[in-house]
Amino acid sequence: MDRAAPAPASAGAEPVGHVRLGYARASTARQSLDAQLDSLAEAGVTRIFSEKISTRATKRPELEAAVKLAGEIRSSGVAVTLVVHEHKRLGRGIELAMLAEELKASDVGLEFLTGELKGSHDPSGIVFTVLAAMSGMEREYIRDRTLEGHESARKRGKTIGGAGVTDESMLSMALHLRDQEMSLRDIAMRLVITVGAKKGQHPSPATVMRMLREHDEQAAVTAST
Repeated sequence: MDRAAPAPASAGAEPVGHVRLGYARASTARQSLDAQLDSLAEAGVTRIFSEKISTRATKRPELEAAVKLAGEIRSSGVAVTLVVHEHKRLGRGIELAMLAEELKASDVGLEFLTGELKGSHDPSGIVFTVLAAMSGMEREYIRDRTLEGHESARKRGKTIGGAGVTDESMLSMALHLRDQEMSLRDIAMRLVITVGAKKGQHPSPATVMRMLREHDEQAAVTAST
């Protein structure tokens, strides 16, 4: 049963009320969602988003819808918690960490009904802090993994392409997203230009393609030396 979004609250006011949104996911069409749906209902969740989709899928429409609605409700001044049967339903490793960052930015809490992270977690709490650290370490690893090849390429007089809008962090994230088999268009929509006149905008798919192609060429040169 859907719950209507609450009326907007005054800016800076303490949260009024508390909405609990649920999310359930099965990895294959053959798997049943019944156990998750039952546990969410027993936990008092009245609005549940559910889908049957692989953990490796780069897009999870129902999860994205749940996170979007949670952010919208929270911005109206109401406290929001995303409730999930177990943290693995949201993803693993970097995916879970990135989701936690997004929820923290919207001041949305998390609650897991079972598993290693069972319990309610405030956006300013230790679980969010640990997940953010995981995300940061993974990004740093991805970034460091590309620097050696770039340094070697620079010594040969080569530079990273992208019409002056790309940087090491953008490339690192693009490589990570490509590893998840995302399209160039989807990768571009996840990236943000941080330098130059186009700061704050998304790079074009063509820029992403050129950036990745030049990285691959530089990596091939490094590997052959």
